[in-house]
Amino acid sequence: MLLRQLEYLVALARERHFARAAAACFVSQPSLSAAIRRLEHELGVPIVRRGRRYEGLTPEGEVVLAWAHRILAERDALHQELSALRGGLSGTLRLGIVPTALPAASLLTTPFCARHPGARVSLESLSSADITHGLAEFELDAAMTYLDDDGLRHVRRFPLYEERYVLLTPVDGPLATASTVLWSRAADLPLCLLNPRMRNRRIIDECFAADGATAVPTIESDSVAGLYAQLPNGRWSSVISHAWLHMFGVPEGMRVVPLEGPAHGPRVGLVVARDDPPSVLAEALLKVAREAGVRDALDALLTSYLGGGRS
Repeated sequence: MLLRQLEYLVALARERHFARAAAACFVSQPSLSAAIRRLEHELGVPIVRRGRRYEGLTPEGEVVLAWAHRILAERDALHQELSALRGGLSGTLRLGIVPTALPAASLLTTPFCARHPGARVSLESLSSADITHGLAEFELDAAMTYLDDDGLRHVRRFPLYEERYVLLTPVDGPLATASTVLWSRAADLPLCLLNPRMRNRRIIDECFAADGATAVPTIESDSVAGLYAQLPNGRWSSVISHAWLHMFGVPEGMRVVPLEGPAHGPRVGLVVARDDPPSVLAEALLKVAREAGVRDALDALLTSYLGGGRS
């Protein structure tokens, strides 16, 4: 059995198409198909359900795939540990991030790359469910996600910050001069929010409901960038996480107003699988996270906007 055969199998399971998997592995489709057939012969089990096109893996194939992920992860960990012993960490840190935490990711990735110039970072915006799957299948080294996610199993958690929610509203709007705003009053504004599939939106809806209100936004977006793109025209207001200010700031012509209610939302943090031995890259990122002061940096940024120091 060759590691290359396992790489081909992982690519096929990911792409669900022989030609795309071959392209991802930079080989011809016949070469990839032949390698997987050799793997089946060597293991003595059928791995791929074949028809006129790829139809998935057999039950035996699913077992082989799980071991393939594990074996390839161990190989990568070996290379990372040896590179660290040689005096410089190398390899690619695979970091999954829930979309609403992406604006704060550079608070970790920038110092990580500065400390380990030989390493690279691959960021992927993923749902909470995809992050759970990616960690379990050794497809991710670490993730930034909500720490109260019930789906997370067998991981180590490191808190980074608590989401704090504020109102972004036009400077000439009815609530722009308020020192604080009730959630129920914010619900009456023309709103632009994330769509209900996003965890952040569901949390915000719970906050509105706790104040006896229901938000009915005129515009919904599936990304933070898409939401922000609607705001500069001066018509819409939005409820945002304070972490988004790190990347997007406050659009011209708008003001940040604190919302009355819970001081903090759910915790966002770094999670890594409980591997043995642990991923060298994940451990290096955890060390950076312990020193980065993400919570303090975001709280200071929010205070500067609330104090009128930035516009």
